[in-house]
Amino acid sequence: MTASYQVRGSVAVIALDNPPVNGLSFATRQAAVAGLEKAQADAAIKAIVLTGAGKAFSGGADIKEFGSPKAIAQPHLGTLIQLVEGCSKPVVAAIHSVAMGGGLELALGCHYRVVAPGAAIALPEVKLGLVPGAGGTQRLPRALGVETALNMIVSGEPVKSEVVAALAGQKLFDKVIEGDLLEGAIAFAMEKADLRPLPLVRHLKATHPNPDAYFQFARNTVTAMAKNFPAPARCVDCVEQAVKAARIDDGIAYERNVFMTLMGTPESKALRHAFIGERAASKIADVPEDTPQRAIQAVAVIGAGTMGGGIAMNFLNAGIPVTMLEMKQDALDRGVATIRKNYESQVKKGKLKQDKYDGRMALLTTTLAYDEIKDTDLVIEAVFEDMGVKERVFKSLDEVMKPGAILASNTSTLNVDQIAAFTKRPQDVIGMHFFSPANVMKLLEVVRGAQTGKDVLATVMTMAKRIKKTAVVSGVCDGFIGNRMIEQYSRQAGFLIEEGATPAQVDRAVEKFGFAMGPFRMGDLAGNDIGWAIRKRRYVDKPHMRYSKTADLLCELGRYGQKTGAGWYDYAPGKRDAIPSKMVEDMIAKHRTELGITPRKIGDDEIVHRLVYSLVNEGAKILEEGIAGKASDIDMVYLTGYGFPLHRGGPMCYADQQGLYGVAQAMKKFAMNPRDDASFWQPAPLLAKLAAEGKSFT
Repeated sequence: MTASYQVRGSVAVIALDNPPVNGLSFATRQAAVAGLEKAQADAAIKAIVLTGAGKAFSGGADIKEFGSPKAIAQPHLGTLIQLVEGCSKPVVAAIHSVAMGGGLELALGCHYRVVAPGAAIALPEVKLGLVPGAGGTQRLPRALGVETALNMIVSGEPVKSEVVAALAGQKLFDKVIEGDLLEGAIAFAMEKADLRPLPLVRHLKATHPNPDAYFQFARNTVTAMAKNFPAPARCVDCVEQAVKAARIDDGIAYERNVFMTLMGTPESKALRHAFIGERAASKIADVPEDTPQRAIQAVAVIGAGTMGGGIAMNFLNAGIPVTMLEMKQDALDRGVATIRKNYESQVKKGKLKQDKYDGRMALLTTTLAYDEIKDTDLVIEAVFEDMGVKERVFKSLDEVMKPGAILASNTSTLNVDQIAAFTKRPQDVIGMHFFSPANVMKLLEVVRGAQTGKDVLATVMTMAKRIKKTAVVSGVCDGFIGNRMIEQYSRQAGFLIEEGATPAQVDRAVEKFGFAMGPFRMGDLAGNDIGWAIRKRRYVDKPHMRYSKTADLLCELGRYGQKTGAGWYDYAPGKRDAIPSKMVEDMIAKHRTELGITPRKIGDDEIVHRLVYSLVNEGAKILEEGIAGKASDIDMVYLTGYGFPLHRGGPMCYADQQGLYGVAQAMKKFAMNPRDDASFWQPAPLLAKLAAEGKSFT
């Protein structure tokens, strides 16, 4: 069912019914049109109530049809709104829960709007790199005033219905209905049944006392704040038309043209890919959505260091009791003090109320004994990244934890199957790789072992949503998805400085491309000693893998990064500003001389594509091996965990937009560089196959 029709007295009730948010799919639009026509033709019907079944009025476009021919097939949303506006009987929108995007645009076309308290109201299209496409930029300024409407449109953020209803002069909502919304809407519709003429938002005026100055100011502001995205500035252009166009239909036509133009931009394609990819990440091919899950009412965290404390905060924030375990009391005290300090900082900034802070701290307990965490439902190990240490922890957990408890490791590279083998319950073991700082970073890599139970996987994925993480499933391999790929990226960064680039040049090039931070600044932030430890392991495990020795030489100088005040860059005490280091430049120059390398000038384009395509090629191998279930999962890892530019959609999306044939050709060119790793630059079999067939990853 996509829309239901019922008669209540002399009122026809049309309820959009396309779960979960009543997306305005082609079939839903058809059913709504059929309902309107049926009500129009029935002489006994005096008024029409348009509402949404279930948990929403309407969330707008149906994402399952996004970008497909069905999204714009007739009757498209604009046609539906025209039919509503032209209806000879009053149409009342009964809004509850969610009215966003096309859902709000449809409501704006109705003659009247009643609303339940607490409904989320928004035009969020800008978050997909678009402007509203069915008259939202023309009608909302008429209903709410130009400045309020523009602020909503360029931010895309939802506003509660009672906040909107309280605005002076607003004409969006005719009535806020406490209690039963449908009964209230039917009663309201009967009150208006015989009143004529029928009011329309399109007949209102959108005015501003100083439009030229205001719109120029708004355009300058949003352009500066969203320099990589064209949509916010185009939202300003559209709202300006609401004020300046001779007729509203001229403004609607202008808006539609802008919408269709933006739909084809790489930025919008990237944002839509990310939007769909984030939702698709929770879908696991062989784990049905109705898989039974385990109850998680209490959590234990092993380790009170930076990671352990950050992990604990995620659960405390969600109202879940946490017991933190350490081997020594002073380590526990430091961990609790850090958590307290983090929360107190939020309180001082006004981001957290005192009572919330007190409540969260009350959920935290500490212990030095494994026996005191035995009844928790989920335990997460966050100890030193060493297999011997992990073995001791998991053998202890296996001895004390109750049957059915989930045993998770926060390992970033180690073999989860080997960790599971330390227990007699491998089906209960899973990887939960949080990213630092764990209480801030959105990404959670969920590592599925060979014997991890489907119920365990489903439970952890649901828990990730509860603690507001984007969870991506990875299979077991060294480094999983994110760190396995970043290793190739780091290798290329090392080769680039051997060949002639400077750390600052490499960082600038990729930051200009849109990365939050270049590889050398990232190394200094994370700690260069971490990569050093991994390379030492590689020299034993994979002696054929080539690395630049510059990073080892740096660590031998004790330059581990910000924590030592010196890394690839110099750092002033107490500051994080990266200052190019003469010592590092001299070290690199000496190393080049020892290798007999004459430095060459390297362009930014080569820097960017060697770094980004190294991610792509390794990502293709990860896909082919089944470590990642789909290309969008890889992109979500890089968008939410590694600072890949959102407007480029992730490495796999970016490669698709460049064209995989061209990507493969670039790799072959890189393989001809005698100072690079020619074997790595052979396009991965999946990449080569897709390129030859003219296909894409996504």
